[in-house]
Amino acid sequence: MYQSVCYGFSIFVCNSCRLYLGGVYLKAIEIRNLTKSYGKSRGIIDLNMNIDEGEIFGFIGPNGAGKSTTIRTLLNFIHPDSGSAKIFGMDCVRESARIKADVGYLPSEVNYYDDMRVKELLIYSAKFYNKDCSKRINELADIFDLDLSKKIDSLSFGNKKKVGIVQALLHEPKLIIMDEPTSGLDPLMQKNFFEVLRQENKKGVTIFFSSHILSEVEKLCNRVAIIKEGRILKIEEIEKLKQNKFKKIEVEFKKAEDADSINLDGIKNMKVSNHNVEFLYSGEICKVLKCISEIEVENVWIEEPSLEEVFMHYYEKEGK
Repeated sequence: MYQSVCYGFSIFVCNSCRLYLGGVYLKAIEIRNLTKSYGKSRGIIDLNMNIDEGEIFGFIGPNGAGKSTTIRTLLNFIHPDSGSAKIFGMDCVRESARIKADVGYLPSEVNYYDDMRVKELLIYSAKFYNKDCSKRINELADIFDLDLSKKIDSLSFGNKKKVGIVQALLHEPKLIIMDEPTSGLDPLMQKNFFEVLRQENKKGVTIFFSSHILSEVEKLCNRVAIIKEGRILKIEEIEKLKQNKFKKIEVEFKKAEDADSINLDGIKNMKVSNHNVEFLYSGEICKVLKCISEIEVENVWIEEPSLEEVFMHYYEKEGK
């Protein structure tokens, strides 16, 4: 349980419940008609998005879609051309100094002074929040198996990412913003990382999780916004997005003429090339396998579709 003060009232929130007052959820992030361009290059265009306090919110899209630009604008690293953004009701441009005290941020790429030791860097970072974070630093270092005595220049990319995670969490922020946070982490550390985020969320912390990896967002998030070419295409509950999940299937036939023989409900975006057929399939895999078993085949591949392939199908469907 944690306490939040709103309009002079103390509100107590239990675990992962979202703050609720007067019939509406209180907002951790509010984005209105936000636009940022880089000359002739695309940035973000007319973004509108609300994230409730206590929510784990996914922000997904291909690389270059506008995810990092959105985050940098929220954190006042760059100024928008038009529109507005607020964090906990505070304007991201005019009140950025106040906002940063409540926000933990992990960029997609972390860069530090190489001659500093890990502990020195983290203690230095903690001074910006005017609080003793020593106990918290040690706890997080244990969780992520991070050697605090090592110099930054001796660390692998994955260990530097661990330093970034500890740096984002050490002051116990109310909002955690993460941009491609799992790059460089091995599977065990990814598991520990997701568990830490879930525990923080149980305390009422809001998490903004930006990634191009759909499976990560599915594991963690309540809702998701999908961005493509600088525009929000859809904001959706993650469970509904899962219902529309497809498998990518490729079949290599012995005879080229058999490549046209697969005809099942749930097949989309079929491509035929010589002996091969490739398609997205939503349905029971056993039905596809039964169909294929009746034809002579050389190989069958079943895998997760790329995020771009999910986008293409999902929004063709939405546009009907």
